[in-house]
Amino acid sequence: MGSVSVGEIAPDFRLRSQDGTRVSLADFRGKSAVVLYFYPKDETPGCTKEACSFRDSYEDFASAGAEVIGISGDSISAHEGFAKHHRLPFTLLADEGNTVRKAYGVPATMWILPGRVTYVIDKKGVVRHVFNSQLQATKHVDEALQVVRELAAER
Repeated sequence: MGSVSVGEIAPDFRLRSQDGTRVSLADFRGKSAVVLYFYPKDETPGCTKEACSFRDSYEDFASAGAEVIGISGDSISAHEGFAKHHRLPFTLLADEGNTVRKAYGVPATMWILPGRVTYVIDKKGVVRHVFNSQLQATKHVDEALQVVRELAAER
């Protein structure tokens, strides 16, 4: 399956969050934009830096009308610990079988390390921006926030 591109409808999914609730992308349709970021693993240096950067900018995303959601193959309990340890105010989803990662076509780095890709999805469910960089973890936040602000200005 190819990767999801700008202009396409984002594939829907239903996964459990760090508190065990089921979350679907469709839950946000018509209500808010979604910054959906895929990351390799909880509590690793790059992923922690990225998550904390999203945390530090979370109010900016919220005030621009966007919800932040992180997805990795980690378990619900791993996400719960990661979110508590770093005071993350946003949802982390457990994609333990990597089915959502595969549905979005998020590539692996060097065929082994799960990729780091961020999608900005508008209120209609359309992908408006894709940023793929394994090494520039905090740039995902900068890129997404710029696009979310542009979407807010379109209203």
